[in-house]
Amino acid sequence: MKDSLSRIFSGRNDMVVDIAKREINVKIVYYGPAVSGKTTNLIVIHKKLKPEHRGEMVSIDTKGERTLFFDFLPVEVPIGGGFKVRFHLYTVPGQYFYKTSRKLVLKGADGIVFVADSQRSRAEENKVIFREMKEFLAEQGTSIDEIPLVLQYNKRDLQDIMSIEEMNKLLNDKGYPYIESVASQGKGVFETLDLISKLVLKSVLQKARV
Repeated sequence: MKDSLSRIFSGRNDMVVDIAKREINVKIVYYGPAVSGKTTNLIVIHKKLKPEHRGEMVSIDTKGERTLFFDFLPVEVPIGGGFKVRFHLYTVPGQYFYKTSRKLVLKGADGIVFVADSQRSRAEENKVIFREMKEFLAEQGTSIDEIPLVLQYNKRDLQDIMSIEEMNKLLNDKGYPYIESVASQGKGVFETLDLISKLVLKSVLQKARV
């Protein structure tokens, strides 16, 4: 598992520009604890996008959870010369023992969606994985304040869930944008994707002007 991921992500820059294709490739990672809804988000997006706007979904199987990847090209960004932006979406395996794999997938991310499980019983797991994400970013030389980040509060349809105020107190002391969702029903999935895409594009444009 580790070796296959290393081959996939080795040598990736923060933002890959293909001059020949006039294309900028950006990477968005869906991060969060096990079974919080990361995979569900990508499955819903892939299913609803038109075939011409998405690539093949690639699955790297882990025990009990999958790491998924696919790309899509929905917009043409006016960055001189008709450059296009291709979004690459990834999930990470959430179980604790795949910590090294999460670190590899996170490397070079241009934007992050943190998918939190709203169930009260998962509060500590959300907190631990969020802290881990911040630590990995710091190790890679990136402050969490420097990267586009959207919090998705998922599973809002279940019983005994934390209030939005409780979720914000747990994870959102810096006022990151957040979306309420029920990913299994498609609720909040595209709203989350739209928001993180806009934030990443804004960041890309700012880098392009430097």
